[in-house]
Amino acid sequence: MIRLLNVYYPVRTLVLLAGEALVVWTSFLLGTVLRYRQDSYLVLNYEGGYLKILLVTAFVLAFSHLFDLYDPSKDKGEQFFRLLFMLGIVALALAIIGFLFPRFMMGNSSYLVGLVILTLALTGWRAAYAWLAQQPYLRERVYVLGTGERAQRLVQGLRSRADLGVEVAGWTGNVEGALTLEAVTAHLMELVRQKDIHRVIVAMPDRRGTIPVQELLQLRLNGAKIEEATSWLEKMSGRIEVENLYPSWLIFADGFRFSTGRMLLRRIFSLFASALLLLVVLPLIPFVILAIKLDSKGPVLYRQKRVGRGGVTFYCFKFRTMRQDAEVDTGPTWAGDDDPRITRVGKFLRSSRLDEIPQLWCVLKGDMAFVGPRPERPEFVSWLTEGIPYYPVRHVVRPGITGWAQVKYKYGNTMEDSKQKLQYDLYYIKNGSLGLDLMIMFHTVKTVLLGRGAQ
Repeated sequence: MIRLLNVYYPVRTLVLLAGEALVVWTSFLLGTVLRYRQDSYLVLNYEGGYLKILLVTAFVLAFSHLFDLYDPSKDKGEQFFRLLFMLGIVALALAIIGFLFPRFMMGNSSYLVGLVILTLALTGWRAAYAWLAQQPYLRERVYVLGTGERAQRLVQGLRSRADLGVEVAGWTGNVEGALTLEAVTAHLMELVRQKDIHRVIVAMPDRRGTIPVQELLQLRLNGAKIEEATSWLEKMSGRIEVENLYPSWLIFADGFRFSTGRMLLRRIFSLFASALLLLVVLPLIPFVILAIKLDSKGPVLYRQKRVGRGGVTFYCFKFRTMRQDAEVDTGPTWAGDDDPRITRVGKFLRSSRLDEIPQLWCVLKGDMAFVGPRPERPEFVSWLTEGIPYYPVRHVVRPGITGWAQVKYKYGNTMEDSKQKLQYDLYYIKNGSLGLDLMIMFHTVKTVLLGRGAQ
């Protein structure tokens, strides 16, 4: 896997993306050449043709991401249907853009020819990529050293992720008889001789007297990679599992950088992003206020105590989406599915995320950042701190309007949901960077457009 913007990506996914970018670029370039023939040189060099094709290429790749065409969990039939549907949407979008901004287009016929070429080329490229991905000489052979629940989860995860290009050649769970050091060592070295293991991932919760240290050292010196399961699970899932997580790993692991310069840069980014978004949504605010007032009695804004950086409480503002007396009888309670306390307008505001517009003021004040862990209520923080290890770690950074956990996990209203989201928050805190913030914002747009994770 390759690390880009502090997020780990399978090499195969990057190859697919790069190949797709080349296919899209070439298709529209050929469409222009076939349409204009001898005049194509003038169109491409003196009318901004290359830049226009580059913008269209980025446009197509963005739509491919929006339609989950780089999601390995989708089956081939569904991917093919999504591909054709995406191309149809792109054709419609280009037609609308050409009508509204004719100077952007190089002639509708050139884009039409490019789309025909692109449909055939993308289908062929996807088929060729799928065939190449199945070739055994392009797969890395891995041995998982461990037998517990964590090792089983790692094995299942590796086998279910074809995009990783990994073959689980064996694991300690296949050892017959008693799991002695000698038996584990013999099993490992036998598979090394038979299958030429490229990587060993250690997933043993208790390693004293059970890990073949000398053999692993020799494998490392012979060129094999030896890694720890926590780091591999982090790369594979985009989260840090709190089960069997030792404080020493948090202390010595790479990341968790909070230098003054880095924090100042992220603060400037939050201010700029919040101010820009506030200008964009400003025309919508009067309509939101009117809808709330017409739908139910009560104030337009709702303020609530939340826990921020360093455990300091602050008031978080939102547009009111519940009845005014929502918590009179129950006290502090998470919103649930089809919560009767949510008003009709409130349901729309939550699904569209428009209820969170007032939080931009919290960002401008400095109580929140644009990107960060979701701020939680003090009543829930006390309860969650007792039940989830390392929960207070999420308070070392400012909470955010959006975040890694918000785009990677559904809305949570249970202890287990909070535990899962904490694992994504830990990943964000460990790997936080301006590049990761930009990626989270890009994923947030997709999440909002598709209505995922709303509550």
